[in-house]
Amino acid sequence: MASASILASTATPAQDLEPRAYANTPVGLNFLVAGFTYSVGDVAVDPALPLKDASLRLETGTLAYARSVDLLGRSAKFDVVVPYAGLVGDARLAGQPVRRDVAGLGDPRFRLSVNFFGAPALTVGEYPAYRQDVIVGASVYAWAPWGQYDPDKLVNLGTNRWTFKTELGISKAVGAWTLELVPAVAFFTDNTDFAGGRTRAQDPIYSVQVHAIYAFRSGIWAALDGTYFKGGRTTVDGVPARDRQSNARVGLTIALPVDRANSIKFYASTGVATRSGGDFDTLGIAWQHRWGGGYERLVDWRRGAVVAP
Repeated sequence: MASASILASTATPAQDLEPRAYANTPVGLNFLVAGFTYSVGDVAVDPALPLKDASLRLETGTLAYARSVDLLGRSAKFDVVVPYAGLVGDARLAGQPVRRDVAGLGDPRFRLSVNFFGAPALTVGEYPAYRQDVIVGASVYAWAPWGQYDPDKLVNLGTNRWTFKTELGISKAVGAWTLELVPAVAFFTDNTDFAGGRTRAQDPIYSVQVHAIYAFRSGIWAALDGTYFKGGRTTVDGVPARDRQSNARVGLTIALPVDRANSIKFYASTGVATRSGGDFDTLGIAWQHRWGGGYERLVDWRRGAVVAP
C-alpha cells in the first residue's frame, strides 16, 4: 500500500516526521489523501513565538494530491497539501494571560521530489521486478502565505511569509528493513506585518530525520521516526530575540492496506527535548486512494502495496 506520507505537520517544516518519502513509485500514479491530526501542548504554528506556558489544541483536516512522474529517466513526484485547522487554548505573553480561538486555512505546501540514484522511472508493469538497494534523492518545498492571518494576533494558522525547504534523502534497504536519513534546511522570507506592522525575520532552521521501517509480507509496514532541528532565531525590527531552537521529536507510523486502491495510515509523535516551542503531542490518521498508470490491472495488489506517494 502507498504510504500517506504527503501529509505533514501544519507546524514548522523542521518538525515533519515523514517516512518513505523517497521510496520508488511507478510513474503515472495519482494519489488523493485526506487526513486528520490532533495536537495538544505548545503547538503554535510558529514555535519561536514569545509565548510561555502554552496549552493549545490544534485540530487539522488535510486534503492532498500527488502524482508520480518520469523526470529524465528518474522517478519523481509532485504534491500539494492544503490544511484547514482550528486552534484554541491559553498561554502567557509578557506575563499576562492570553487566549486564542481561531479556525481557517493554513498555508498550503507544494513539493517536487526526485530520486536521482537507485530509483529509475518504472511503469507499473516493470515495478514488480524492482528491488531497492540504496536510493538517493532530493526535494524542494514551498509553503505559500495564503493561510488565515491576523496581524493583531501572535498566534495564527498562517505565517504571512514564504517558507522554502531543501532536503536530501538517503534510503537503504536491508532485508525487510529500510533505513532512512533525511537532512534539510528551511529558509524564511520576512513577515512585514507582524504584531501591528513590525518586520519579523527568522534565521534558517537545520534539521535531520531518521526512520527505521519494517515491511511485513501482508503489505503492512511500520516505522520508528525521529527528528532533530536547530536554529531559527528571530529578529523584530532588527532586534534579535533569545529564541534559537534546539528540539527533538520521536514518532511511530503504521500503514495498513485496505484493498487494491485504498490504504490507511496511523501516526503519533511527541517532543523529547525542547529549548523553544515544539513541545507537543500529536495523533493522526490518513486515508489514501490511488489510481492511474495501469495500477488497477495488477494481479497481486499486495506487491504494489509497497509503493509510496
